[in-house]
Amino acid sequence: MTAPASSDPTGAPHLQVVADPEVSKPAEVKILNAVQGAIGTPPVIKAARGMSHFGEHALGWMAIGAAGALVDKSRRRQWAGVAVGAFGAHAASVVIKRIVRRPRPNDPSVQVNVSTPSKLSFPSSHATSTTAAAVLLGKLTGLPLPAVLVPPMLLSRVVLGVHYPSDVLAGSALGAASAAAVLAAEKRFASDRTGKNPR
Repeated sequence: MTAPASSDPTGAPHLQVVADPEVSKPAEVKILNAVQGAIGTPPVIKAARGMSHFGEHALGWMAIGAAGALVDKSRRRQWAGVAVGAFGAHAASVVIKRIVRRPRPNDPSVQVNVSTPSKLSFPSSHATSTTAAAVLLGKLTGLPLPAVLVPPMLLSRVVLGVHYPSDVLAGSALGAASAAAVLAAEKRFASDRTGKNPR
């Protein structure tokens, strides 16, 4: 940005160049600003906070897995797999966070709308555990739960201003990989069990 011309002590005019803060912002901060500006209304923020509390430390997903294991005895192992998968995905994300040590968004233009237990950002543990749980629950129920559950959770972390877009995308990828590992383990277990006890 170019400011109006002014004169130095000799009377010669010169131009002052002032940096535009919007131009110098990182791309991910601009995305955060755009998302918060577009949908960061009080009702949306309230819903996002509820999702944040539900997904904290994967406790909500673990509770669903535990409840399913108690009620649906014929598929107890699969329901337990949901709880184990969500917890394992969360644990993996925490380990990576402590290695990467990326701080959460701290640009003054980003509004932080919820408190967090950690100052580390990459990857999003909420995105990780939610994706893992959604994939496993979708496999168990036959419903398209990843498409229903994952995008809102990812978007909520951006709306709340506690994660960059790359944090939630990486977390979702890690969650999908964690769920795939659980499903592979379940398949091996079922195959071994069938081999030992043919019916």
